[in-house]
Amino acid sequence: MNEVIRTLMNHRSFRQYRQEPVEPEKLKTIIKAAQAAPSWVNGQQVSVIAVRSEERRQRLSVLSGNQKHVAQAPVFLVFCMDFYRAKVAGELEGQPFEAAKDVDALLVGATDVGIALSNAIAAAESLGLGIIPIGGVRRHTAEVIELLQLPEYVFPVVGLCVGYPAEELPKKPRLPLEAVLHEEQYNPEVKSLIEAYNLAHRASLKEQGLTERDWSSTIAHFYTLNPQYGDAQHTLKRQGFTCDNLKD
Repeated sequence: MNEVIRTLMNHRSFRQYRQEPVEPEKLKTIIKAAQAAPSWVNGQQVSVIAVRSEERRQRLSVLSGNQKHVAQAPVFLVFCMDFYRAKVAGELEGQPFEAAKDVDALLVGATDVGIALSNAIAAAESLGLGIIPIGGVRRHTAEVIELLQLPEYVFPVVGLCVGYPAEELPKKPRLPLEAVLHEEQYNPEVKSLIEAYNLAHRASLKEQGLTERDWSSTIAHFYTLNPQYGDAQHTLKRQGFTCDNLKD
């Protein structure tokens, strides 16, 4: 197993960070690694807002659902899908920007962000830093957009806490490979695989001295409580993503 694979396989999500700043050069390396990720038509539809201000991190912590680690981590990165540069490119060429009317823009933007985020995580972990992605930035996107002064065609997709870990964590088990890897076509027969994973999940919690609970219970409860997450149905349109072709 090479060092790249070892880093990827050794991932942990940290919620406790030392009060030690992330070196500027390390942060630049992380962002350069994110930039190196592939993107749709090389459009590079991603921007990252680095938030070091304690006041802003505190505010983002609240907006993300009162997640204290957002305020505690010395750097909080907000990954945005960004078609503003594509609009400016069109202006330079005397061409209108119409892509935000297409629902595919959301898929492109979210995919590009996800790939860039994955690169950033791998880079940060390889440098001895801890991270945790924060989807909670989508809870109150109107306020996040205002706080970060995001222009039209830019939308916050996910945050990332970055810092030096102040805790030791065990590795969480994952679903059986057979539940994720489908040969030739999708296999919907996953109940037994989920049940097997529930056992591994409970054993991991017990080993940590935590309350035992099935993974399926946690996931079912989350999606029951959150059938609709955040305010994106309103703010996407305000940011210019009308997705006209999604309408019946």
